Amino acid sequence: MEKLWSPWRSQYIDSFKSKNSKEPAGCVLCDLGKMDPSGSENLVVDKGNYTFTVLNLYPYNNGHLMVVPFRHINDFPSLTTEERIEIMDKLLLAEQALRKISQPDGFNVGANIGKAAGAGIDDHVHFHIVPRWVGDSNFMPVLGEVKIISQDLLETKAKLVEAFAELK
Repeated sequence: MEKLWSPWRSQYIDSFKSKNSKEPAGCVLCDLGKMDPSGSENLVVDKGNYTFTVLNLYPYNNGHLMVVPFRHINDFPSLTTEERIEIMDKLLLAEQALRKISQPDGFNVGANIGKAAGAGIDDHVHFHIVPRWVGDSNFMPVLGEVKIISQDLLETKAKLVEAFAELK
């Protein structure tokens, strides 16, 4: 099996460590959960009672969203029934909003739980929804180790905030 390396992922993971320690510098997801979706300086798109939805700062595709429980927990079984229900409801809302603003051909939905599963932030469980288009895996990411994100994250955020509001 051929292996393609994504060295930028280690930069992303390392960005959550403090400069003077090998320990995490705090939880970036907890910090994001305190932000207002109406703010133009952050990527938070929506808030619920138990979760918030945020654009991924290091997206695999345009519109890559994460649904995150407010509670700082690291595994799926620790979620309450209310949190699990809201996560699913917010993933559905995210899919509808993404269909409205960018008409993807499909979606990847899931969670990477634990470092071994590829979680960049393994101490705060979160769920990804990534819009996909036929042909979005072209020679750039496959051979050139470069992923082109063609839209500014804050522009995408503004469109998503509007779509979420219309769909609610």
